[in-house]
Amino acid sequence: MKKSLIALAVLAASGAAMAQSSVTLFGIIDAGIGYVDNVNAAGDNKYGVGTSGNATSRIGFRGVEDLGGGLKAGFWLEGEVFADGGNPDGLNFKRRSTVGLEGNFGEVRLGRDLVAGYNKTSTYDLFSQTGIGQFSGWRNWDGAAATNGDENGIRSNNLVSYYTPNFGGFKAGVSYGFDEQATGKAGRYAGGNVSYDNGPISVAVSYDRLNVIGSGVRGAGDRDALTLGASYNFGVAKLIGIAQRQEYSYAAGADRKFNNYALGVSAPVGGAGEVKLQYARYDQKATGGEADQLSLGYVHNLSKRTAVYGTVAYLKNKDGSALGLQSKGINTTSAANEKQTGVQVGVRHSF
Repeated sequence: MKKSLIALAVLAASGAAMAQSSVTLFGIIDAGIGYVDNVNAAGDNKYGVGTSGNATSRIGFRGVEDLGGGLKAGFWLEGEVFADGGNPDGLNFKRRSTVGLEGNFGEVRLGRDLVAGYNKTSTYDLFSQTGIGQFSGWRNWDGAAATNGDENGIRSNNLVSYYTPNFGGFKAGVSYGFDEQATGKAGRYAGGNVSYDNGPISVAVSYDRLNVIGSGVRGAGDRDALTLGASYNFGVAKLIGIAQRQEYSYAAGADRKFNNYALGVSAPVGGAGEVKLQYARYDQKATGGEADQLSLGYVHNLSKRTAVYGTVAYLKNKDGSALGLQSKGINTTSAANEKQTGVQVGVRHSF
């Protein structure tokens, strides 16, 4: 009898402990067929199987432990999956690898993560920052280098981030990334965002600075980005807008500025589908070049976890601009003043 009682007590204790903590396996696999024309100065076309046309393919583990008193500890490990090639270089957790604490005070994270200057304002892109239709404002415009390998300022190593609780729809976040160098500061990051979400309206502003290494005669300097994003959901349709300025300031040479804008609309179709149309303008003040991009997409949900999609994008360069549509698996460049058209169709499954 005693042994039975002891066994029951052990099971009860272990059950309580397990109820207070959990680990989840999650991910997305997205692959499709794509085509892009005029991918180089010779006017060649490129096509094949690509990845992440509608959502970035990934696999991850996240866990949380209830420490009591409203305090929780958690971790998040997430790596990108390249469905078209099977990750020949191996899986890593460069998308996110953090540990943190969360409570009534908000959340603190330590590790590699999306920076606060990007993770909110980027959500207004109707194409979720992936595939040929995406808004390309967060690219490495001036070819500058950073020692953390994230010259576009989307993620950072050695990051400390703090996110506030929700105060009646208002939230804020700040991030600081250490460069961890004995001399110099290339790779150091600092930024944050403030947002307001209430019913159909959402608006956010972000600002960040990344210390970079200049190219050519330009010495080390700073890349500053200021972004404003907003959306309004009318129910029958949702409108979005993005306005951004990126400025590179170097120890030698003049400042170089790039202004980027997006305006779009999405609407549900038949209860299972969504159509989206987005226009983007890339005004490259530093070079005098300009580019216009028009993207049309449709996503049809076959279930809560599986969808098929199609995207068509058109990009027109002028005044010396040589941008290419961004796509994983079918990477493209372009010649100056060239026009480019791309098509993607694929399947996305989440788990």
